[in-house]
Amino acid sequence: MSANWKEVVADWQGGTSFIGKNAPGGSVQIGEVDGKPGIGPMELVLVGLAGCTGYDVASILEKKRQPLQDLKIKVRGKRVDAYPMVYDQIEVEYLFWGEGLSEKAVEQAIQLSEEKYCSVSAMLSKTAEIKSAYRILSPGELV
Repeated sequence: MSANWKEVVADWQGGTSFIGKNAPGGSVQIGEVDGKPGIGPMELVLVGLAGCTGYDVASILEKKRQPLQDLKIKVRGKRVDAYPMVYDQIEVEYLFWGEGLSEKAVEQAIQLSEEKYCSVSAMLSKTAEIKSAYRILSPGELV
């Protein structure tokens, strides 16, 4: 298989539930399994966006030697009413913690992720308007 191909398997757990697995052994629960709630497929799309842009932003800030102590990315999406009910609006909020984080470095990292590196964002932007915002918080500050 070419390095450009990615493959996952979804093992049915009954009803509408699955366990998704990748080749290295990572897994995710889709739907309720044994009374434990899982994540829905369209929620996983949002998780994918958060993880993709988060990976980029954290990596870029590390290369810029920024004192990032913690990062949380909140993503919410609004779906259209007609099938296939794709997202047409997505909001991404980046929450950064770190003493002395440069606002300019944070803005550049987000921009590079959104405009160049995040493949999930590139795909979703074909059907959805994606808006983002960020906050830089003091270490230990709660949201």
